Amino acid sequence: MARTQAQLADNFRESDFLTLASLLGVVPFEALCNALTKCGLATQRYRKLPLELMAYYVICLSLYSSISLQEVLRCILEGFDWLKIKMPCGEIKERGGISRARNRLGYKAMQCLFEDVCKPLAQPDTIGAFYRGWRLMAIDGTTFDLPDEQRNHDFFGRPPCSRGKTAFPQLRMTTLLEIGTRAIIGAAHGPYSEGENTQGKRLLPLLQKDMLLLADRGFGCYPFFSECIKTGASLVFRIRSNMKFAKEKILPDGSFLSTFYPGAEQRKKTNGIPVRVIEYAIKGSSEKYRLITSILKEEDAPASELAALYHERWEIELAYDELKNHLKQPGAALRSKTPELIIQELFGYLLAHYTIRSLIHQAARKNKVDPDRLSFINAVRILCRKITAAHFPPQTTGN
Repeated sequence: MARTQAQLADNFRESDFLTLASLLGVVPFEALCNALTKCGLATQRYRKLPLELMAYYVICLSLYSSISLQEVLRCILEGFDWLKIKMPCGEIKERGGISRARNRLGYKAMQCLFEDVCKPLAQPDTIGAFYRGWRLMAIDGTTFDLPDEQRNHDFFGRPPCSRGKTAFPQLRMTTLLEIGTRAIIGAAHGPYSEGENTQGKRLLPLLQKDMLLLADRGFGCYPFFSECIKTGASLVFRIRSNMKFAKEKILPDGSFLSTFYPGAEQRKKTNGIPVRVIEYAIKGSSEKYRLITSILKEEDAPASELAALYHERWEIELAYDELKNHLKQPGAALRSKTPELIIQELFGYLLAHYTIRSLIHQAARKNKVDPDRLSFINAVRILCRKITAAHFPPQTTGN
């Protein structure tokens, strides 16, 4: 279904909202240095393409996804006084030097930087970020097409097909997202054959007791649900229509209490998890929805409210659309040629997306509007125009 393009209110100016509009305001130089140190990559001497520069370069690859690798470097080199190296555009003649510098950086520092920087953004006054005191979260997976290189095929694999082979290798990624701000705060990646539930379990340490996690049918199984319960977070999961739950007690709001058993122990009635089941249909649709929740008291979260709330899960799909169709060119594969640089580029995309979402959140709080009302596309354009190196420190050692 087509969506109305998000617009700013008539009395708002984007330049007023996104005056910071700089990566360094969200991804500080100090955080980058700490990530490099943790990964044993602390700078001993500065090169023409030092690791600090290359880390921000990788993030900018997503902001300038439609132009060449050399042009991206030219965009971010303007104003790098700290380098004290005159590097006019004409001197950047080939991609080889850039690739070698990216290989020196690797992907672990970018992943560490993402984990250190990308935290929940919403504050108590953030509109649409909380439900009865719970911070709304969602989990889901997606895939990315990769360049058709043998190394990518060997490492990531391809989706199965009935005839021949699919066009591109694919990477699978599962993320944890803060619904109110669309900020991705956790990401697990791997080959296409690795399942979302397997990747999702690696994200569970990020869940906290004040969070309410929404998930679709792909995660609505006992093994994953039981692991989520251990985190202390509250859960609302959709489940398949053929799963059986006994009506142990019908509640006034139409939901009922039941017990979630593992399949092999259904008959023995052992290792069960108390749940509340909510069944409903949407007017005009023949599809029926079934939800299970760990919130057992109806007064804490009425069935009608949880049924309406579940559909906020689609915010994670909109975030994936922002990543894959507004940062990256629609239908295009990632640009890197090797598995390590693919993962490095992926975390560059995630950091760029988080930067934009952070700036949008700041603007929304300042003007007391829902972050969903501000245009992601316009924010990308503004950020690309305003990136500056003014916050880089001066060079103290060099070669």
